[in-house]
Amino acid sequence: MSFDSSSARGGFRPSRRRFVQGLAAGGAVAGLGLWPRSGWALKAPGQPQVLSGTDFDLTIGEIAANYTGRVRTAVAVNGSIPAPLLRWREGTTVELRVRNALPPGSAHGEVTSIHWHGILLPANMDGVPGMSFAGIHRGETYRYRFEVRQGGTYWYHSHSGFQEQAGLYGPLVIDPIEPEPFAYDRDYVVLLSDWTDLDPAALFARLKKMPGHDNYYRRTVGDFLRDARRDGLAATVQDRRAWGGMRMTPSDLSDVNAHTYTYLMNGTTSLGNWTGLFRSGEKVRLRFINGSSMTHFDVRIPGLKMTVVAADGQYVHPVTVDEFRIAAAETYDVIVEPSGQDAFAIFCQDMGRTGYVSGTLAVREGLRAPVPAPDPRPLLSMADMGHGGGGTDAAHAPHPGHAGMDHGAHAGRGGHAGHGAGMQAHPASEAGNPLVDMQTMAPAPRLDDPGIGLRDTGRRALSYAMLRSLFEDPDGREPGREIELHLTGHMERFAWGFDGLKFSDARPLRFNYGERLRIVLVNDTMMTHPIHLHGMWSDLEDERGEFLVRKHTVDMPPGSRRSYRVRADALGSWAYHCHLLYHMEAGMMREVRVDE
Repeated sequence: MSFDSSSARGGFRPSRRRFVQGLAAGGAVAGLGLWPRSGWALKAPGQPQVLSGTDFDLTIGEIAANYTGRVRTAVAVNGSIPAPLLRWREGTTVELRVRNALPPGSAHGEVTSIHWHGILLPANMDGVPGMSFAGIHRGETYRYRFEVRQGGTYWYHSHSGFQEQAGLYGPLVIDPIEPEPFAYDRDYVVLLSDWTDLDPAALFARLKKMPGHDNYYRRTVGDFLRDARRDGLAATVQDRRAWGGMRMTPSDLSDVNAHTYTYLMNGTTSLGNWTGLFRSGEKVRLRFINGSSMTHFDVRIPGLKMTVVAADGQYVHPVTVDEFRIAAAETYDVIVEPSGQDAFAIFCQDMGRTGYVSGTLAVREGLRAPVPAPDPRPLLSMADMGHGGGGTDAAHAPHPGHAGMDHGAHAGRGGHAGHGAGMQAHPASEAGNPLVDMQTMAPAPRLDDPGIGLRDTGRRALSYAMLRSLFEDPDGREPGREIELHLTGHMERFAWGFDGLKFSDARPLRFNYGERLRIVLVNDTMMTHPIHLHGMWSDLEDERGEFLVRKHTVDMPPGSRRSYRVRADALGSWAYHCHLLYHMEAGMMREVRVDE
């Protein structure tokens, strides 16, 4: 294996043979590794390009991709899935000329775009068609140009239709001006994603008609008898009645899972075995990016501890764990020190335990480590939904009017997350709303909860409460006002929104330029939603309302109430949405306008 910076120049043209290899090769492209200080790529056959500097030409077009034995049409940047790794340097000004080369009649649309996720920039550089610019039409080139004002691990993706699901996503690494507060010998990006052979628009249509299609694991009479023996007949009947009233099953953890998806690591399947090399005793930095459309991954490397040193590109006090959950759009940087064996498995299972993707850290190419079996399938309990103990105080009830139950959603609001008193109030727009099938009565921050499936494994799992930024609150002011928003939905109709309103029916949220405000999110649904505000940081607060950690994407489990501070320092119109692609498309999105 040789080291060569030539991969930063020129295009990538996959051969036909690479496509017909299908599962063995993992599709369009394979893995990626970096030396930390030179920024050169580890050159090996099939590895995607690394583009570094300040001047870039990116072309969006269609390619053939084969991850399952069936050739499908994908959307790629410079012929690559994932898109090329872009390497910038903090303090420079970058220019990126993005050309739309989608063919006429493309199933993926005529307009394209690139959004630089988590990057601070002017609104017209943010890449959201219809909000911050008109999009990039076929045959056109759009010039993105902005100053790089931060460092760390980020990513970029299309904000047009379902192109992100079809392959238009890529990693982004920004070298900081100041020395980093940790040392490492090697540096790898580990970009996780989900692929479907279905046309993404057809998958969305199926979700609207059959939202439970992928939920194969419904409870049986045998499960009822077993639970009755364990918990008693009365308790079991009460449990089934409660689930029936909520019109969902306790296995409903995700809308789309491995029954539809093939999970990828750096654009390759588990059989493709993406491999990062190490020498024993080295410190290896792994930059995990969840570039999936709909998947939460639980990540661990059996036999190795992982020290988390950055979240969403921002340094945190180092915390050592065995495992972490990474929501769609989040990034985590970890340091590992492999030694004692020649290969370690990087194991990333989905939240519902329906499938996984794995890769390898090894002393040479061609090695594999044993891949663990997925954990037992977790089932949501009434405690997860809010009824009963289990360390949560949240309570869910069917929406008034849907099950003939009125659960007093008129009690007063009590401060921000962690400061609430009494029952949770709900916006008037939720009342009698056919797009709202559930409300939470007594939500809680639950910042110390790693999440369902991660609580009693014997492994130390990361929680938000463990993440503490290396810096104090960057603004320092107390928020001058508070905005409370409820995440709402209707499972059977696959309708999603804020405060019971889908995007097309909601007025923009207004921020005043320069103000410091608090956003309180309350999850009234049974699903976990990663919420992303464009253009501004989300400074997550702890249960006491004090600054905890700076993020660009805040994950919201069912029955949770979490708050974060925002400094409205970016003029213009910004997208604000759930980063589960089909939830956003189904209405869980708002426009934020920052005005002078």
